[in-house]
Amino acid sequence: MNGARAVGELHESLSLHEVTSMDVQELLWLTGRAFLGGLFAVAGIRHCFILQPLTQALAARGVPAPRFVLMAGTALQTAAGAALAFGIYPLLAVVCLITFTLTASALLLNFWSLEGAERINAVNAWWSNIGVIGGLLVVAAHTLGNT
Repeated sequence: MNGARAVGELHESLSLHEVTSMDVQELLWLTGRAFLGGLFAVAGIRHCFILQPLTQALAARGVPAPRFVLMAGTALQTAAGAALAFGIYPLLAVVCLITFTLTASALLLNFWSLEGAERINAVNAWWSNIGVIGGLLVVAAHTLGNT
């Protein structure tokens, strides 16, 4: 059977509902991946406008070469976020973004040494980051399931 005939038969066998459901699912998938990757890319770009306070925060936590660490992390976050948003090496992007998120959380959200409202805010940010990592894992599972 030639390729055109096989595609035609497959297309005829799908109902309008099935085609529409597949189209909507693909649209949701691409939109969600773009939003998740865009979250990181935009945040990385925003870092460029607040370098001094972020550098000071890293220095206050004893991070060696805080400006270099910040710039390297920002570059990784921005590039991997854009790669994920556009579907370029999505598994590598996911690994990079999970590594970035865990590292940044450990460096900047030290809730264990905070008290009161600061601690509550840092714990909430940790949980938000855990949720984002969950989304990244969904991307990895979907990508692995479609390769």
